[in-house]
Amino acid sequence: MNSTRQILGIKFFNGDADKAVAFMFEHGGLLVAPSGTCFSRLRRDAAYRDAVTHADLAIPDSGAMVLLWRILRGRKITRISGWKYLQRLVTRLFTGKPSRVFWVLPTQRAREKIEAWLRANNFVFADADLYVAPRYGAVVEDRDLLDNIDKRKPEHVIVGIGSGPQEKLGLYLRDHLSYRPAIHCIGAALGFLTGDQIAIPDWADRFYLGWFLRLLAQPRIFIPRLWNARELPWLIWKYGENLPPPCKEKVARLK
Repeated sequence: MNSTRQILGIKFFNGDADKAVAFMFEHGGLLVAPSGTCFSRLRRDAAYRDAVTHADLAIPDSGAMVLLWRILRGRKITRISGWKYLQRLVTRLFTGKPSRVFWVLPTQRAREKIEAWLRANNFVFADADLYVAPRYGAVVEDRDLLDNIDKRKPEHVIVGIGSGPQEKLGLYLRDHLSYRPAIHCIGAALGFLTGDQIAIPDWADRFYLGWFLRLLAQPRIFIPRLWNARELPWLIWKYGENLPPPCKEKVARLK
């Protein structure tokens, strides 16, 4: 495996997207791609914290994190956006001998769009390979999904239900399935395939400007998300490589 860089307790893959995809094809397990809005969850959500720190591979999707790591800590890490990773993954999944893929989707509308996209690209799939996840609560477990995947035995499981629940679901699947597929938790990146997210040009992705284009296109959605990311500079400056401790308010409520 290529070198890693530990940031806020998470061991991020430090290489290119093709090598990250190759690692997952060879080893399977759980891949996560934390966005800039997710790092505050490390202090407030124990299950999320457990999922991202115990993933088999974490890719540095957050351009803000990569830039802040360079500015505040003087160190570099190669960014792999979730969209770039998904592009490379799809190319490998459906080139040559197709892989068996199971899709976990957030809504019926997303299911229909992925189904239409698969058909348009002549990708082989069955209706049973597309699963609309329920709305999960604080504890993310899904016995029906677990049984479906165990029955169909896909080589790859793509989870795109949104950051937070998807990482917890991915860890639950990895730790309870009877075999070891590659579980790719790529969240919002699926929206680029379905059209729910605006297409990000390669130049914007390369210069970490995808967030800005999404902000212009959907301000009501992305302004709150950017507000949720306000702690990231402080977290990187204060904790660096180390996992931030749970916030005191959360600990007090648990006592």
